[in-house]
Amino acid sequence: MTEHIARPDRSDAPDDDRPPPVRLALDGHTWREIAYLLSNLPTALVGFVYVMTVLLTGACMTVTVIGFPLLAVGLLGARRLGRLERARARALLGVRVEEPTPLPLRRGGGPLPRLWMALKDPVGWRTALYGFIRLPWGIATFVVMSVSLFVLWPVLPFIARVLTNADRVMVRGLLSPSDELERRIAELESGRGVVVDTAAADLRRIERDLHDGAQARLVNLAMGLGLAKEKLLEDPDAAAAMVAEAHGEVKLALQELRDLARGIHPAVLTDRGLDAALSAVATRCTVPVSVTVALETRPAAAIEGIAYFTVSELLQNISKHSGARSASVDVWRTDARLFIQVWDDGCGGARLDGGSGMAGLAERLSAVDGVFLVDSPVGGPTTITAELPWRDREDESRRK
Repeated sequence: MTEHIARPDRSDAPDDDRPPPVRLALDGHTWREIAYLLSNLPTALVGFVYVMTVLLTGACMTVTVIGFPLLAVGLLGARRLGRLERARARALLGVRVEEPTPLPLRRGGGPLPRLWMALKDPVGWRTALYGFIRLPWGIATFVVMSVSLFVLWPVLPFIARVLTNADRVMVRGLLSPSDELERRIAELESGRGVVVDTAAADLRRIERDLHDGAQARLVNLAMGLGLAKEKLLEDPDAAAAMVAEAHGEVKLALQELRDLARGIHPAVLTDRGLDAALSAVATRCTVPVSVTVALETRPAAAIEGIAYFTVSELLQNISKHSGARSASVDVWRTDARLFIQVWDDGCGGARLDGGSGMAGLAERLSAVDGVFLVDSPVGGPTTITAELPWRDREDESRRK
């Protein structure tokens, strides 16, 4: 099941995320603050050395081939250092900072898009800045706390609180995750790579179908007509038989071209919309399918096409794998979202990793900010819900 899960809202931090009031007595919380301040120096030294060696070296070598990959790897490593610093702040200061969303590098669409995504990762750059500025602060806090432990013991809790409050600000400001917009940009850029790969695969499929199907048939047709032309005078009956055979080949070639065109973008979808197009594709399913499309207006052409091909592939899966006796397709709009629900009473057990194209559908929908949900217990029934952003066709026309 693929689902977008909203981040918990931490804008109004709970009371347990704030340190207790300062007391003259050295309680456990004060000792943890002291431990944090004393450990600032070694951790800051590690962060500073990492930034200056790995990141600075990578930045200086960007004039060479290996510079940018080295810089990208350095930023990914900075993310790991940030994770350790968040854990230290959580354990000793009680600062609860949510972990950033991992970079979706596995779906980046190739080496160059993944490299670019890592290079402009705001989390990595902010963590690198954190590591760079922490060394003087780590030295200062270590010296102040070392002196205070032996000289300023009575006011030690107050000094520790003032210094750790500055640490809390730095941790929250530089080690917090990117805001929601940055997270969505990263996801959509990753999705763009999926769309590009899918388009390239579709072009290769069309080329293969043309080469192996209609093109080969038309070549045979041309050869057959050439032989018929040679036999026209010496053996008219044989020539007539060849022409009749060629006529059948023409019909088959035309049917293959129609099927290919339907796989690219069916004319009925362009002319009459989702209701007619989905009804037409439902007639090709081996299972009786009821289609209900409750839309007052038509969505943008791109959204309409994605909806059509999603339903088309799901109905093909029902024909091949479900063993169902009946199925249904429902399409409706709620606010700014287009919903598609495909149901069947088959054997169930459909999974995103089941090899039936579900994972590809989920990736395609995710690339356009959509959602793909699979509910298919073993034994059935199966209910698959797809959700797409709604864009009006009229607004799209005005933008063009």
